[in-house]
Amino acid sequence: MKIVIVGMGYVGLSNALLLSQVNDVIGIDTDFDKIQKLKNKQSPVEDDLIKDYLQHKSKNLTFDTDLINSLIDVDLVIVSTPTDYDPQKNYFNVDSVIAVINMVKKFNIPILIKSTIPIGFVSDSKRKLNYDQIYFSPEFLREGRALYDNLYPSRIIVGDKSDFGKKISALFKSAALKKDCQIILTNPDEAEAIKLFANNYLAMRISFFNELDSYALNNNLLAEDIINGICSDPRIGDSYNNPSFGYGGYCLPKDTRQLLANFGSTPQNLFNAIVESNETRKNFLVSSIMKLNPKAVGIYRLVMKHGSDNFRSSSIQDIFYKLKSKNVNIFIYEPTLVSDFFDEFPVVSSLAELNEMTDLILANRWDPELDKFSRKVYTRDIFNEN
Repeated sequence: MKIVIVGMGYVGLSNALLLSQVNDVIGIDTDFDKIQKLKNKQSPVEDDLIKDYLQHKSKNLTFDTDLINSLIDVDLVIVSTPTDYDPQKNYFNVDSVIAVINMVKKFNIPILIKSTIPIGFVSDSKRKLNYDQIYFSPEFLREGRALYDNLYPSRIIVGDKSDFGKKISALFKSAALKKDCQIILTNPDEAEAIKLFANNYLAMRISFFNELDSYALNNNLLAEDIINGICSDPRIGDSYNNPSFGYGGYCLPKDTRQLLANFGSTPQNLFNAIVESNETRKNFLVSSIMKLNPKAVGIYRLVMKHGSDNFRSSSIQDIFYKLKSKNVNIFIYEPTLVSDFFDEFPVVSSLAELNEMTDLILANRWDPELDKFSRKVYTRDIFNEN
């Protein structure tokens, strides 16, 4: 097949590299600098496997900024443009997805959406945009391991039960290295719901262990022993059980709010509590930090976790903004930043400098380079894993 993929972030680029193993793929993005990097086989995202495939396994993959001129003789367009929750509209901002649909439908090409969308979006778009060839397949990718998760998928879900849905699922399975993954075909609304409910479950699990950790911290208990005892039950298991400063990143904050909006008048308590729990956790940690009477606090990394270059909605940002409101001076160590400031906060050039200038260093996730400064580090990372 000849496939165009619009949006070269984690989702789009990993899908482009996956599908280009057995198809001809054109990756499209409006960011000229990003496309130039990709043409030079340089990854714009932090993912070791993506870097390797760009260098050595991308012979059927080209890149461009011009969508219209790339649509000649194309069999499928995949949309992976970013969507974000808009608090003013209480709804995802899906303008970029709609813009692509409006351009592509003139060429009568099937469109597969990989962007995260609200429940009911495909059905509404088919009707409002008068175009039936709109489909959805949710992605379940981790930052820093996006291509790996495409090559070894836990499941392939397509929101279409027709022969086209079977064709799309076969397309992704044929390019994957894991050949025994489960194929699930649903209606579009159910596929959209799977994505949002799955991410809400992960957010709920993070919140559960964070609240457990808050209880342990407040009552002088060993959270690690409690978590190990609980997670020895195979029905619970060991995943997503490492306490943190709260969930954040590209997906969970926006997806939890979007599912709340989708609930509308449907009675619920749990999903509202998930969103509130994340804020409660951050407030509790700020109170705990303030009991240590710091005058200057250092921030070790803005990223959510190891192997990521994503700052968006990282939980540690909420923490230090709250500390700033309590007249604590904030200094940041983030080696990927080239600026001397992040917003209003000074950025230091080394961890040693951060140590010299602060009373306390906050780290959402531990790193071995913190070992020499361990007496000054405040973290809730128990298991040294993401």
